[in-house]
Amino acid sequence: MTVEAVIFDMDGVLIDAKDWHFEALNYALQLFGQNINYDDHLNRFDGLPTKTKLNILNEENGLPPALHPLINAIKQEKTLRLAAQYCYPKPNLLTIFSYLKNQNYKIGLATNSVKKTTEAMMKYSGLLQYFDVVLTNEDVSNPKPDPQIYLSACEKLRVEPRNALVFEDNQHGIESATRAGCKVSVVIEPNLLFLDDVMKTLESL
Repeated sequence: MTVEAVIFDMDGVLIDAKDWHFEALNYALQLFGQNINYDDHLNRFDGLPTKTKLNILNEENGLPPALHPLINAIKQEKTLRLAAQYCYPKPNLLTIFSYLKNQNYKIGLATNSVKKTTEAMMKYSGLLQYFDVVLTNEDVSNPKPDPQIYLSACEKLRVEPRNALVFEDNQHGIESATRAGCKVSVVIEPNLLFLDDVMKTLESL
């Protein structure tokens, strides 16, 4: 196998935003008398689009669908404020992306986040300039765990899925990339992802 492209998930891989999403969603839900607990946030909802989370809460807790667009808008606005406050360039990630670019790897981003939030976080992190392709949940009809976003990323990068290495952190993303036929490397958290790890993974393939 020859790796021609490296594709990253965003939340949990490049941006340590799990707690931001938890805080932002509960901020919006509590305005309407609902909330999710942290265990469910990590083990059930992690990696899913906000719209999917709200649909689950409709099925399980009776959260009216008519409220979903407003709750989603409030949640996204709160997320942007948290990102502006806490998101900044990380040397370990800048080093990785500089290396990949200098080695002529094609670089993609495939995230279940919305476009506005994705672009803001990538700008704040200093990483947006490195990507050849950026795909969000607004660019596909079926978000992760469906494989569509990774298949689309490979198509736009003009590589076969078997020649793409994906960095993911949660079960929904791992399933998506695996079903697409990509190789997957699991990331524990962004602060623990270093150039040596990436180089060793590339060399092993």
